[in-house]
Amino acid sequence: MRKRTLSREIALQLLYELDATGALEDQRIKSHSESRRAAPQTRDYARRLIEGVRENIREIDSHIEEFAENWSLVRMPVVDRTILRIATYELMFLDDIPPKVAINEAVDLAKRFGGADSGSFVNAILDKIRAKYSKQTN
Repeated sequence: MRKRTLSREIALQLLYELDATGALEDQRIKSHSESRRAAPQTRDYARRLIEGVRENIREIDSHIEEFAENWSLVRMPVVDRTILRIATYELMFLDDIPPKVAINEAVDLAKRFGGADSGSFVNAILDKIRAKYSKQTN
């Protein structure tokens, strides 16, 4: 598995935990990454995603809700909501991640960890966010 793919998976698992419990300790981030035997670069990017989502959650959620027709965030499955948050963070705040990569990685995570329709649901919302807000068009 590629390093950033694993980083996104780690971030998904830990942000899911945060969403479900309302808490995420720094030690938990470190121990989870170590249990996955993640390389330092992988752990660093996972932490960057986690911290970025946490710090920008209101703005990220507002972008998701803008394009989630007939869906409020609280009605979304936690996995889908978490994947959307990670990818929206990458689209909106990280210039070094091409939008197509952020979307493709999110769709792959949704297919692996979400429900039967999660991949298409995530893709539809992220594509609209990319079209309106992304600085890059790649």
